[in-house]
Amino acid sequence: MRYLIRHVIRLGQCLLAAMSTPVLFMAHAEQPNFVVILVDDAGLMDFSSFGGEAQTPNIDALSAAGMSFSNYRTSPMCAPTRAMLLTGLTSHKVGVGALPEIMTPEQRRSPAYSQRILPGVETVASKLKAGGYQTFMAGKWHLGHEEGDLPNHHGFDRSFTLDASGADNYEQKSFMPFYADAPWFEDGEPVSLPEDFYSSEFLVDQMVEYLDGRDADKPFFAYLPFLAIHIPVQAPREYTDRYEGVYADGWDATRLKRIDRAKELGLIPEDTATPAVPESLRKWDELSAEDQAHYERRMMVNAGMLDAMDFHIGRLVDYLKSTGAYENTVFIVTSDNGPEFGEPNLDSNFRDWMPRNGYNDDFESLGEKGSNIGIGAEWASAAAGPSHLFKTFASEGGMRVPLIISGPGISNETFNDARAFVTDLAPTLSDLAGIETGTVDGRSLVPLLKGERDQVYGDDDAVGFELGGNSALYKGQYKLTRNTLPFGDAEWRLYDIDADPSETNDLSDTYPDLKAAMLEDYDQFATESGVIALPKDYNPYDQLRRNASARVLQRNLPRLITIGVIALAGIILMTVLVLRWRSRRTSA
Repeated sequence: MRYLIRHVIRLGQCLLAAMSTPVLFMAHAEQPNFVVILVDDAGLMDFSSFGGEAQTPNIDALSAAGMSFSNYRTSPMCAPTRAMLLTGLTSHKVGVGALPEIMTPEQRRSPAYSQRILPGVETVASKLKAGGYQTFMAGKWHLGHEEGDLPNHHGFDRSFTLDASGADNYEQKSFMPFYADAPWFEDGEPVSLPEDFYSSEFLVDQMVEYLDGRDADKPFFAYLPFLAIHIPVQAPREYTDRYEGVYADGWDATRLKRIDRAKELGLIPEDTATPAVPESLRKWDELSAEDQAHYERRMMVNAGMLDAMDFHIGRLVDYLKSTGAYENTVFIVTSDNGPEFGEPNLDSNFRDWMPRNGYNDDFESLGEKGSNIGIGAEWASAAAGPSHLFKTFASEGGMRVPLIISGPGISNETFNDARAFVTDLAPTLSDLAGIETGTVDGRSLVPLLKGERDQVYGDDDAVGFELGGNSALYKGQYKLTRNTLPFGDAEWRLYDIDADPSETNDLSDTYPDLKAAMLEDYDQFATESGVIALPKDYNPYDQLRRNASARVLQRNLPRLITIGVIALAGIILMTVLVLRWRSRRTSA
């Protein structure tokens, strides 16, 4: 009832303001509100409007009302994507060239890998705030939490954020050995989570609370980066149970079904080859019946987590409709990278650490409180279909993800095949708001959204990416790429991704001059961005294990020193006592 009364009062205030200052009211109406929803680790086809198995009706409704992009690319890992989304610059220029979990010592000495937004780099939140917007954030930040690093120092009026690559969705604790805890902050101050916490529900509640306290006469920018569907994959049982039987045929069959649906939807050409699967991945039919049931349930949890997130997105949409803000709100829905292939129970660091930190992977409670699971490389490969590989790698499976933009003045189109990149989102927001974009690497997509142009990138425009040695350069219909261990070999390959989106036909020998020219383009990108080259035998997951071990040792060093000092003191004391006893015995 108090919310109803509050909204009635606010509506009356808006009407009075409109009658007394009509020109000002119209000016505000011309500036749309923005809601940017960033899903964590969702592949191109994970939303049901893009052909996925999970039911996402609220995301689908936004897709149906706006423009869905089928040729959108992002960074293959989370923190660099977030840096690019919020600034319009390549991640290295922002200072987030890689994740702290996989960085080498040499990278740590470079400003391009500082793991914080560098001085002088302005976020779109800061630009919108200067343009009269109210700015709010609830969700994963992962761009640093030292003094001056958190969202309240980068343009957000209110923020409730996690500064880590992920965390538990039910409790305030870390999901991996690299982190000691789950560092949540509100408006820059450390904060504790409530007892009844579930991430997707809580983040929407928090955003509604912030929006409920806004000035209704001003436009707002709401940034909502969910934890779903990052490890640990967790969902309330009622959502998981909805997918009973959906994945019973296993990952091989699911991959083929997704490829068929991709062809039906026009996401790929009819003659697209099935993408290669790494030889190390297991075949579904080789698993025992017990293991098949376990892995089927994991993917059910994954779909349930998407379903639950979508339900709470629907609550936010309903709230905006109830306040009258919905009709003037532009929504952007996308993912930070492709599906995650990590699997805690198969990693020795995880496996030994999990029980000591209250985690298990028991079948009876998979996805519920205390469960810590991922879907694994086989399911990630299927979820990335129709693309090759998955998160971390500069393959299409790691970089080609869904993008939906919906709202007033935006053309309705499913699917728009214009090339678009994560660095385009910040200038698009600035352009829609009518404020100065500034110097960015991306381009506004507004000409596409208004139906004024078919493309914003020409055939000669080169766009580069790099993360942990995984590199890509897009130029027209061609893509130059290389992928590191453990699923790549760090060799450069050339693909026509319009005709061959599954990256099966290397054109290096067919077009050597084109490959050479694109290598020059990549070198220019790498030099301008401050990319530090890595050796061919670099393996990001080996580096993660080394960094995690070093981090755990560093955290426990004071305790180990204390134990060592006590032990040494005990040895010295015992030695003194023994010597005294021997001395007395000799003298006697």
